[in-house]
Amino acid sequence: MQKKNPGALIDRKEFYRNLARLALPIALQSLMLAAVAAGDALMLGKVAQDEMTAVSLATQIQFVQNMFLSAVTGAGAILGAQYWGKGDRRTLEDVFNMMLRLCGLVSVMFFLACELMPELLMHIFTHDAALIAIGSAYLRVAGWSYLLTGISQCYLTVMKVSDHVRPGALISCCAVVLNIVLNAVFIFGLLGAPRMQARGAALATTISRVVELGLCLMMTTGSSYIRPVFGRFLKQPRELKSDFARQCLPLLGGCLCWGIGFTSYTAIMGHMGTDAAAANSVAAVVRDLICCMCNGIGSAAGIMVGHRLGAGQLELGKAYGIKLKNISYVIGLLSTALVLAVTPAIVGMVILTDQAREYLTGMMVIMAVYMIGRCVNTVTINGVLDGGGDTIFDMYSLIVCMWLIAIPLALAGAFALHWSPLAVYACTCLDEVGKIPWVMLRFRKYKWVQDLTR
Repeated sequence: MQKKNPGALIDRKEFYRNLARLALPIALQSLMLAAVAAGDALMLGKVAQDEMTAVSLATQIQFVQNMFLSAVTGAGAILGAQYWGKGDRRTLEDVFNMMLRLCGLVSVMFFLACELMPELLMHIFTHDAALIAIGSAYLRVAGWSYLLTGISQCYLTVMKVSDHVRPGALISCCAVVLNIVLNAVFIFGLLGAPRMQARGAALATTISRVVELGLCLMMTTGSSYIRPVFGRFLKQPRELKSDFARQCLPLLGGCLCWGIGFTSYTAIMGHMGTDAAAANSVAAVVRDLICCMCNGIGSAAGIMVGHRLGAGQLELGKAYGIKLKNISYVIGLLSTALVLAVTPAIVGMVILTDQAREYLTGMMVIMAVYMIGRCVNTVTINGVLDGGGDTIFDMYSLIVCMWLIAIPLALAGAFALHWSPLAVYACTCLDEVGKIPWVMLRFRKYKWVQDLTR
């Protein structure tokens, strides 16, 4: 008997319509968020190299905070998508409550760290006194935005999984546009405002976060939106807590492995001199901008697969996952071409020393290869596998590929073997490309094809 092709189960028109409906707003949202970092880098790059570099290093604190928030909201998105696919609104409200409690706690902790010991935080990334002073001033202002980020991320996550992805993207885009405009006003002292440079970027971020949260609260007053039910805020079903922890803890392990690993990469490059740190700062912004489409498709993949699996349509969910995995290779190749195409314009856009420009050019070429692995792994691991609850694999792959291979090589190259900054940067890009075969083996075991709802 001939085996049925899984792709035959898919209504192609419906599949691509849903993919576009979900992925494009999320990709735009991701692009707008990355545009803030790009705006900071470009505007501060016009002020001074040290201002740009210090802020890039300081924002690694928020990057680590986002790892904790991503684990919590990621677990909420996995369970939320399946329960929404099942039509269980009450349980999704309970999931929302759980996310708010945990993200609120994380936000308070990072806020206090930024306000009470910013110099100590900056010492993690650099020993340069000038960069520490600039970065500490930035963190004292930006810390207030970290207090609000967790709450707004919970609202935006629930909106994504409950078929309100466009309003959520609109909220993020409005906040980002405001952030970029205020960046220009406060960094350069326009419209009568004081010229605050790095502190101006922090103030712009804080104001935009206040507006973002306000818009989330206003938008979700409609009856079709899921809102937290404060009467049940501290009383969630024990089984749901267990399910949430089962998804959240592996995600947290993976997020911390990835986030601290990426922060370690930044710290290693930061200790290789201001030219290498400056080039790496610009390369990181470009990477984040170009990864927006794969981020959008990865998020859409988790929602689409989760909806089908939660509705009990396991074979259709499996077919969706296979289709999305194949699409990830196409996105990876397009991203590689895009990196190479924009390299000349990026290198000429910011004020850098001649040595930093040389480093940046080399980093962009290395990044072009890295983008294939980044796109495939984002869609396959963070989208398809996570959508079906197979969250433990990401942590395993990061421990092996990042922590046992890439980071030791980068450390040895930077501090023991005294390799060039470009060779060290190449080491930091090894993990994504190297784990593709392992990811494909895990994918084909189909452990992710499961209904997580009760």
